[in-house]
Amino acid sequence: MDFTRVLPEECLCLIISLTSPRDACRSALVSPAMRSVADSDAVWERFLPCDYKEIISGSSSSSSSLLSLPKKDLYFRLSLHPLLLENGSKSFQLEKETGKKCYMLGARALSIIWEDEPEYWGWTSIPESRFSEAAKLEIVWWLEVKGKIKTRILSSRTSYAAYLVFKFDDEYRYGFRNRSVSLCVNVEGGASGEVRDVLLDPSENMPRQARERGNGWMEIEMGEFWNECGDDGTVECILWEVNTAYRKEGLIIEGIELRPKDIGS
Repeated sequence: MDFTRVLPEECLCLIISLTSPRDACRSALVSPAMRSVADSDAVWERFLPCDYKEIISGSSSSSSSLLSLPKKDLYFRLSLHPLLLENGSKSFQLEKETGKKCYMLGARALSIIWEDEPEYWGWTSIPESRFSEAAKLEIVWWLEVKGKIKTRILSSRTSYAAYLVFKFDDEYRYGFRNRSVSLCVNVEGGASGEVRDVLLDPSENMPRQARERGNGWMEIEMGEFWNECGDDGTVECILWEVNTAYRKEGLIIEGIELRPKDIGS
């Protein structure tokens, strides 16, 4: 039975919008009539976050050109190309499979102890970075980096993980080989998160805890949390290593990314 002949178009749009972006794309392959419904703005607007217009208006991109796109094109534009916010210090993206919100705090949006002291930290432009500047560690004995984000801007009823996005200077690094750093994610008003002691720079015979992102950067999970209803709380992500017996050099930080937790990871 051809349901496009039985049900009115608005009912078909509602049914498809209650599935997923992947299912909508599959539905579009059934027939030309179904494609017209599955690709419609009525369907794809339901997959976009309810505050997408507000998010886009706060970006450094041309909001009018983005908002004029068909909703399906806009969805994939936001899932494939991060949108820079807050003078380029933060980025927004949709998870392609679900339409959940992903945010990345660039290095300039982080609180880095002694970041304004050029003998300790420098700011460098990395061609493969989405941000104009990354933080480069010159030399410190006390390492502490924090990032904060409001839970209300994240997708509700979603399990999130935070990831430190980093690399090392190609020419020189010191103080990280087989020495652990501590990572933690805390939610304001909730129980303190698990402290994870990880190796950012293991030797070849040690298991790798970080993974390649495919753009020259590495990422390592800092912790996870459940975002219930988007209340006005705060998530704090922390990296620290305070053993002052040895110096640390050559770490380059692009930022901290918060995205829905990978199933099975």
